[in-house]
Order: sequence, then C-alpha cells, then structure tokens
Amino acid sequence: MKHSIRRQMAGVFIGIMAVTFFLCWLANHFFLEDYYFKDKKKALVSAFEVLNKGVSQGQLSDENFTTRMQLICSTDNISIFVMDNGGDPKLWTNRDYKTLQRRLYSYIFDLETKEEPKILETGENYVVRESRDSIIQAEYIEILGTLDSGDPFIMWTAIESIRDSARISNRFFLNTALIGIVASSLVIWWLSKRISGPILELADISRRMTELDFNAKFFSSNENEIGYLGRHMNQLSETLEETISELKTANNELQKDIEQKIQIDEMRKEFLSNVSHELKTPIALIQGYAEGLKECINDDPESRDFYCEVIMDEAGKMNTLVKNLLSLNQLEWGHDKISMERFDIVSLIRNILNSSGILMEQKGIRLIFKEEDPVYVWADEFKVEQVVTNYISNAINHCENEKIIEVKLGRNTDTVRVYVFNTGQPIPESDLTKIWIKFYKVDKARTHEYGGNGIGLSIVKAVMDAMNQECGVRNYDNGVEFWFDVDGGKT
Repeated sequence: MKHSIRRQMAGVFIGIMAVTFFLCWLANHFFLEDYYFKDKKKALVSAFEVLNKGVSQGQLSDENFTTRMQLICSTDNISIFVMDNGGDPKLWTNRDYKTLQRRLYSYIFDLETKEEPKILETGENYVVRESRDSIIQAEYIEILGTLDSGDPFIMWTAIESIRDSARISNRFFLNTALIGIVASSLVIWWLSKRISGPILELADISRRMTELDFNAKFFSSNENEIGYLGRHMNQLSETLEETISELKTANNELQKDIEQKIQIDEMRKEFLSNVSHELKTPIALIQGYAEGLKECINDDPESRDFYCEVIMDEAGKMNTLVKNLLSLNQLEWGHDKISMERFDIVSLIRNILNSSGILMEQKGIRLIFKEEDPVYVWADEFKVEQVVTNYISNAINHCENEKIIEVKLGRNTDTVRVYVFNTGQPIPESDLTKIWIKFYKVDKARTHEYGGNGIGLSIVKAVMDAMNQECGVRNYDNGVEFWFDVDGGKT
C-alpha cells in the first residue's frame, strides 16, 4: 500500500530519531573541541589553586598532598614544574621537566618566540594561554605565573590529546548513532507493524467483503477500539453472507427456470427445423412418384416397379429417422432403461462385420480385425450393438484412398476400448466437437448421398452417457478413428 499507516508511522519516528542523532553529531563536531578546551582550562586553574594552597602551607613533603597532585596530573594529563627563587627545580611531575623549565625561563625573562601565544584567561598571579613549542612542534594549553610563596611555576596539557579525544569521541558517536538508527529503525518498523497489522487486516477483510468473500474473519483478543471494530465486522460479514446466500438461492432457482424454458424452446425449434428438413425430401419424392403411378405416366411393369421401390426406399428412410429420433429421445431423457449384462464383445463385433461384409466387398474395402479369443465385458448388449453398427456404417460410407477399415480392442485395468479406423479424409478440427450434435453434418452433400441424417453419432454419445462411459474421435494423416469404452468384465 503506497500510503500505508505502517510506513507513515515508521517514517515519522525514524525521521525524528535520525534528525536528533544528526543534530547531536553536529553539536559534537562543532562544539566538542571548544568544550574540551574550556574543561582543560578549568582543570588547569583548579590544579593551580590546589598547588598554590599546598605550597603556601608547606605541604610539599606531605604524602597526601603529593598523592593528590599525582592523581590530578594523571587524570587531566597535566605536567607541573615549580622552581625556587634561585632557579632550581622545587617540584615537578614529569621526568623531562627541562622543557617546562625552558618555557618558564622564556616567560620570566620575556624570551618568547615570534609566535605570540593566545591568551585565554588572566588571573591575579597567573595567565592561561594557548601556545606552541617550536622545538618539539607541539601545541599546549598552559598556565604560568607566580605562586603566593613567590615561586615561579608552569603547568600545561597537550592540545593534540584534546583534539584526538574530540575526534575519537565524534567518530565513536557517529558509529554508535548509525548502529542506533539501524537498530531503532528495526524496532520501530516492528512496532509499527504490530500497530498497523490489525488495521490492514480489517482493510483486507472489508475488501474481500466487497468481492462477496465472507470466509475472512478478524481474530484478535484485544479489547481496544480495533478489536471492537473487528468483532462488529465479523457480525456484519455473517449477516451479509446469510442475506446474499438467500438472494443467490432465489436467483439461481429463477435462472434455472428461465434457462430451462429457453432451452426447451430452442430444442423444440431446432427439432422442428431439423425434422422438417430431413422429412421434406423423402415426402416430396414419395408424393411425386405416387402421383406418377396414379396418373400412369409409365405403364410398363419395370417403371412401376422402379416407382414403387423409390417410394418404399424413401418411406424406409423416414421410418429409420423416426425410430432413431424416438431412441435418442428416450436416451436423452433417461426413459430408456439400461440393462447391464455380460457378453463377448468380439463375437458381437464379428457378427456386425459379417452383416456388412457384402457392402464392403462391393466398395472394395479391405477389413482388418484380428481378434480371435473372446473378450467379455459388462454393458447393454443391444445398445453396444447400436454403437458399433453406427461406427462401422460411418467407416464404410467415408472409406477412401487405400480403402481400409481396421477394428481393434485395447485393454486397460478396468475397461475395454473399441477402435474403428477407416482411411479417408480427416474431419476438420473445427468440427470434431460438433459431430456428436444431432442433425450436424460435416459434408452435407456426402451425407445425403448415402442417406445419412446426422443422428447416428448423437445416439452413440447418448448411449455412452447413459452407461457412464467415454467415447471420442481422433484424426490421423490418412484417416479417422472412432472409439468407445465399456466395463472390462469387472463383476
């Protein structure tokens, strides 16, 4: 979410924390060194006061005084040199006191170098200044003057150590600040997630409710405002789900009624149109030839026999069409009872092929069927005979090129699959799913030539559906293969 509360909260808190750390770092960077200078100057003045008091009270040989001065010097990194009026060392805390002695001489006898020291503070008997020793090339803060006892003194501390301390302190603070920002950011991000998580969960629940998904529920034991809102959203979700469920049930029933009425009306119109089309030609032929017989157009016996044969043939086609329609109607509406029995499907196929043998010989078709041993299956034998007859009839009527029809069986774990292949033109891919629709014809001229009416494959599909089995078709480069399944003898 682009403007999520979680990101806004985390951004605000992390931003405030980062700005605070940055300001602290700026203060350290620009003011820490000055603060150290002032602190060191204060430490020098404080050390001078202790030294002045101790010397004035004659405590130079006092062990407590000596220990105290050593502690001050070691703590604040201060070096001390005091000499008597004769110029001899009287007190020092650094083995290399010669440098301090030289600095004190230069101050007393005004032998300062060209670099003028920077005066930081001036007291009654002392001066605090920032100076540079050109010999050892070092900068110092020093306090020098005369004790109350009249003894000259000098104390100093190196500026370089102050600057090093400031740089180290700044670097340490920067590293600590960066680590603190990262660690704090993670904690803030986690806390913002804990706070914004329930809100985002409620937002997701509301979104899913707008999409009519009521499975999402808010689970929280919090007694705050968010928990209170979540429980009420759960109640709202349950109420909406019940209401929409009732509406959908009512709407579904209404939709089913409407669709059923539309389907029945469309089926009626389609049925009347197809039946009218299929019966129009035979009726016209019967009527024409019957009128010719009545009017004695041809009186010779051969012509009368031909007219009668045409009438009988067309009447037979109409009778077959009506029978197929009745059979298909019974199958589709579940009025035709399926009688499951165990029989040898190889014997059934061979009987059908023997019946069609003369027609295959007339068309020069070579039949391939190699099954010899019985294969027992469970199915409605009469209905399976209808299916095989339709497949064989289609194969004969569409057999071309090499003119080969091959029938074979395939055995699976629970089923037996019957294949009927014929050489010829493949079925167009766009028609493969439509050939099972009643009255549908891929090649209407070819179908009319052999007297087909487009119902045979519809009967096959209805039979297979009634027995809860599968059927189908597959194209090959040199022909078409139809198949169907039956229960493979499982009792």
